[in-house]
Amino acid sequence: MKPNPLVREPIIPCDPPVCRAHRAMGDPGPLDGDLTKPFWQRGEWLTGFRDIEGDSRPRPWKETRVKVLWNDEALYIGAQLTDDQIWATVTERDDVIFADNDFEIFLAPQDSSHRYYEIEMNALNTVWDLYMECPQRDRTRRIISWDVRGLESAVKIAGELNNPAADNRFWSVEIKLPWFSFRECPVGHCKPDRLAPVPGEIWRMDFSRVEWDVDVIDGKYVKRKGPDGRPLPEHNWLWAPTGVIDAHMPEMWGYLVFTKEGEDYPLPAEDRMKFALRKLYYREHAHSCKTGSFTDDAALLLGEEADRYRIRAYVTPSLFEGVAEWRGEEWHIDQDGYLWRGDER
Repeated sequence: MKPNPLVREPIIPCDPPVCRAHRAMGDPGPLDGDLTKPFWQRGEWLTGFRDIEGDSRPRPWKETRVKVLWNDEALYIGAQLTDDQIWATVTERDDVIFADNDFEIFLAPQDSSHRYYEIEMNALNTVWDLYMECPQRDRTRRIISWDVRGLESAVKIAGELNNPAADNRFWSVEIKLPWFSFRECPVGHCKPDRLAPVPGEIWRMDFSRVEWDVDVIDGKYVKRKGPDGRPLPEHNWLWAPTGVIDAHMPEMWGYLVFTKEGEDYPLPAEDRMKFALRKLYYREHAHSCKTGSFTDDAALLLGEEADRYRIRAYVTPSLFEGVAEWRGEEWHIDQDGYLWRGDER
């Protein structure tokens, strides 16, 4: 395996925020993007979006807030994006939505860093839903033919789309994600054990807002260009910053905790150990980029954390595997960042 410079260690600590999603009461009715109806009055708003790299970068100057509810049928997500420049151009399903300002959802039902889902929407209610076998840093191929079966979505605009002269204030989205498309079958089985989560179940989740700098030219929004004549890079504002310019870092995402009424459940106690294994993954690739090979010296890469979790590294000319001990069990990570417990792989 060649050294992989796409694997980068976050420049911020791993400190994921927590969403304690309330169980929904009633039905939202036909989705219309209106988040003031009674269905959305339960639960807490998720706020505090930051730049993707964390607090070393400027804070977002436009507010984003999100609410998450669930029932036996689906996961419901509502988001309100304050904006005085509401525009969108992409109209085809599964096209590259982040070429516009957009709202993005990332969901990982299991915490291996692999096999997760992304849904993007713009102000035209154009959707891109895709399945990721592993993060893009691990040279994956996006599976854009995957769709959320039964997905419903809607957008409400407080203002007027693509009209800089309008009194634009915000756009809001409602999205319904039925469980079927997010459940895996157990090994050797042809059906999932169940579809809906149970109170206390924990997924990993993140939200991202892409915001482009634009100017108004001849009454139209035009992406602002830099000295090279190309559009300036977009801003990426996340609920759970990843510490690198890459939202596809499931280990840095927040926790989605399914609850009845917001009650507290303990977060996974093993996650500090798991992040130590992920540091080994980052640093093995950095070491390989520098020297041309992986190393079996875990202490060289991790210092005292290698002793704390009894981490060992095993290498071949092209592969490595890290192994840690936690409460009598072994946990593993490989050169592709896949993390598993015991023989669960």
